[in-house]
Amino acid sequence: MNKNSKRIFFILLGLGLFLALYFAPQFGPAVDPSGKAFELSQEGKAAIGLFLLAGIWWVFEVTPIGVTSIAIGVFQALFFIRPAKDAFRDFMDPTVMFILGSLLIGLAFTKAGVTKRIAYKMLDVVGEDTRKILLGVFVVTALLTHIMAHTAVAATMFPILVAILALYGENSDGRPTKFGKALFIGMAYTAGAGSICTLLGGARNPAAVGFYKEFTGIDVSFIEFTTHLAPFGWAAVLLVWALLLVIYKPEKTKIPGLREKARAEYAKLGPVSKQEIFVGIVVFCALTMLVLQAIIPALKTMDRSVPLLAAGLLFFLSNILTVEDLEKKIPWNIVLLFSGAMSIGFCLWKTGAAQWIAVKWLAMLVNAHWLVFVLGICFLVLIMTNFIMNVAAIAITLPVALVIAKYLGVNPELILYGATAMAGMPFLLLIGAAPNAMAYESKQFTTGEFFMTGIPASAMILCLLVLMTFTYWPLIGMSALIK
Repeated sequence: MNKNSKRIFFILLGLGLFLALYFAPQFGPAVDPSGKAFELSQEGKAAIGLFLLAGIWWVFEVTPIGVTSIAIGVFQALFFIRPAKDAFRDFMDPTVMFILGSLLIGLAFTKAGVTKRIAYKMLDVVGEDTRKILLGVFVVTALLTHIMAHTAVAATMFPILVAILALYGENSDGRPTKFGKALFIGMAYTAGAGSICTLLGGARNPAAVGFYKEFTGIDVSFIEFTTHLAPFGWAAVLLVWALLLVIYKPEKTKIPGLREKARAEYAKLGPVSKQEIFVGIVVFCALTMLVLQAIIPALKTMDRSVPLLAAGLLFFLSNILTVEDLEKKIPWNIVLLFSGAMSIGFCLWKTGAAQWIAVKWLAMLVNAHWLVFVLGICFLVLIMTNFIMNVAAIAITLPVALVIAKYLGVNPELILYGATAMAGMPFLLLIGAAPNAMAYESKQFTTGEFFMTGIPASAMILCLLVLMTFTYWPLIGMSALIK
């Protein structure tokens, strides 16, 4: 089967699954342990079909990924799943604007020369060993996600990695290098792993804590959250590094003369320019405002996209960025990808399809062993967060899971931390998180390679969860079962 035949096959497969579900008889209700029934409407059934269509088209890239996102909005309106006004409103959701703001910051860093300065300095520190270079990149990425959203971190790191890859060089035949694959896939993975360490790493973290307080009456502090999940996140970073060294062992163990070359290139940049200082101050102020949002009540009502978009506006007003940058250097295909992801996520939620899926899955685990139950929940979150917003994955599963946990005598803290950790690590699909899509923009790997790498990575994270459940968490006083 040639490339075009495969493309047609997967187009038809996606359409076939959608139409099969759309015209299928109504499914029975999902019933939770308390006896509450969740009916699946015709719109919900169609939303599941559209969810499958989008997943197949995205994974196999039958059209540009942004075009598949447009199809998500069109199908919702065309098949009366949701009104066009609702379907396309999600395309300009504040989360999408946050991603755009992050991209503008990354672009400003590049144009001002800040990224090259950071890249050359980091290479000077870590040396010429390609393994240490990868570790250095992953550690810096994870550290930054402790104080800022992983989307902004990925946008900041991306141009730095491009500069590092340029120093590494290309294959003689022009194909992407294994080092390049490890570099960018690893950046995406460690941005997720690092983001679970504090409440500032992503919106899913405070959302999970909020659900937990609503259902248990217990408020989890910033310190408690970090104490439980920071070791998990850093263990995941190291495991990702080790895994990628096995799967994508760099072609070169060392890059002779790299340190000297990095120092020479750094010297060519000259003293820090006024433009670099201005960009640094603006970004620092934007990130400070994001950090203060978690501390100052008055700022909590302001969406997190505002500081980043304000920074982008300043860059245009100061002529650091131009209309040419907006038209030619912003990856609108990626922006559209997340617009579609938001739209299908809200579609599943608003039609009740997501709740129906979650209750069906979780209800099967009511009589299971507590560890099977916990792993089942975490596996569900891990899969769902690859398709829909991680906040939505938490919102869908956590309330139901906390109800079932009570029946099984499972400590609700275990559900909270396990589910939150899984929601931060969508290692299978590009739409799972903005860093995944940004990494893909490097053109160093295919969606299939990302997916296949994500299978052992996801299995590894589930194994790490089991290890944490029986070792570290009991040591700090969190038992698996209610005493």
